[in-house]
Amino acid sequence: MKYLAVDIGSTYTKLTAIDAAGPGVVGTANAFTTISTDVMEGFNAARASLHAQTGTFAHDVLLCCSSAAGGLKIAAVGLVPDLTLKAAQRAALGAGAKILCAYGYEIDQGIVEEIEGFGCDIVLLCGGTDGGDKKTILHNAGMLAGSGLACPVLVCGNRAASREANEILEAGGKLAYTARNVLPEIDRVEVEPAQGLIRDIFIDHIVKAKGLEKARAMIQKDIIPTPMASLMAAALLADGAGSEPGIGSLLMVEVGGATTNIHSVEDNKAATPKTLVRGLPESRVSRTVEGDMGIRYNARTIYGLAGGERLAGLARALGPGAPEGVADPDAYTRLVSGDVAHVPQGEAEGLMDAALAKTAVGIATGRHAGYLKSELTAAGEVSIQYGKNLLGVKNLIGTGGIFKYGSLPAAVLGSAVFSDSEPWSLRPRAPKAWVDSEYIMYAVGLLSQDHPEAALRIAKRYLAPIDIVVQEGDL
Repeated sequence: MKYLAVDIGSTYTKLTAIDAAGPGVVGTANAFTTISTDVMEGFNAARASLHAQTGTFAHDVLLCCSSAAGGLKIAAVGLVPDLTLKAAQRAALGAGAKILCAYGYEIDQGIVEEIEGFGCDIVLLCGGTDGGDKKTILHNAGMLAGSGLACPVLVCGNRAASREANEILEAGGKLAYTARNVLPEIDRVEVEPAQGLIRDIFIDHIVKAKGLEKARAMIQKDIIPTPMASLMAAALLADGAGSEPGIGSLLMVEVGGATTNIHSVEDNKAATPKTLVRGLPESRVSRTVEGDMGIRYNARTIYGLAGGERLAGLARALGPGAPEGVADPDAYTRLVSGDVAHVPQGEAEGLMDAALAKTAVGIATGRHAGYLKSELTAAGEVSIQYGKNLLGVKNLIGTGGIFKYGSLPAAVLGSAVFSDSEPWSLRPRAPKAWVDSEYIMYAVGLLSQDHPEAALRIAKRYLAPIDIVVQEGDL
């Protein structure tokens, strides 16, 4: 069987031609995503480029994922931020969504107006364990019912209040769905039913809103969010399929123009025998998305967080003695954020692009990984762990254009590992490092839906080992 895997991304539309029974990847191509006109223009340009490389590729099946127009954007409204709201965020992220805003407790008109202003695709409404608080979710349902929101609302809170919340929303003219509670008990997270409905809503409503109807008419399976395809690839690589073994626990860093996504597959455990773990139980397969860390759309945000002096210093350290020096960070970040299709011209811009990516990877990985905090108790000082312990992760994978086309993938990926300068951050301590040499992880995830063993063999074939470069001052 021959497959054409397509990712209609926020910046680029990418194609991967796959012969599942033969050599694997036959060819890849990309073109700028034409979301402002017709996404098929970008698709056709990429397909023309692919055919120029490979000749006409007669595929049997076309598969597609997309993060066009910012991807699947969600607002989460819950009760306690560290409990029900966090559980709702996990449901959204695992379904391939991007959390634009999250609010705990009872919302007011000001918050409703903020949610309206974000232009979300879905609002997740949760709150209360089963048999617990009902008042908050019903109050919030009433506030959302009276809002100007046009997007669907998914109720996934206290089951004793879900039906009434749904009725309140529908009485206000909202399109409402109900899934099982994402936090049925204080120490049990159950996000799969909500994730399933998020995917259904994406297919039924969001694909049309993103202008993807023509693409949908061409494909043989449902369009899924790109981050979900990448997460499927990460889980497949770690755990294996059938007779094809996986490579073990991993952290996958996905750097894009609009976001930097981190995927991890690892059982959570205490960092030391004497460490106490707090918070919700961590999922073995998890993902975070940093919507402020895209190295094109958010280049100015990265500049603001790191500062021009630091970015310039990182770039100089990456290219000591570079004859052209390095690009001015202020000017360069203005350039790429205004022209998101810009490709670095020359070594000076290439070094600054790598510095942006290093910074984004360092910040995004730090947000994904758990951390340690010392607290004083009656028994003395104890170490408390919040979040996921990734110290023992065996593999670190970089995927995205910066790893395929950039000249410094090892240095960029070095920002994802444990550093003595931040000993509290539970990042991988000594992983094997790889790069997705053909930028095909999205295609691996898509193919895994029908042919997981073949997809896994292809993924492993195109993982290129590298030696991580960790520099002083890495974030």
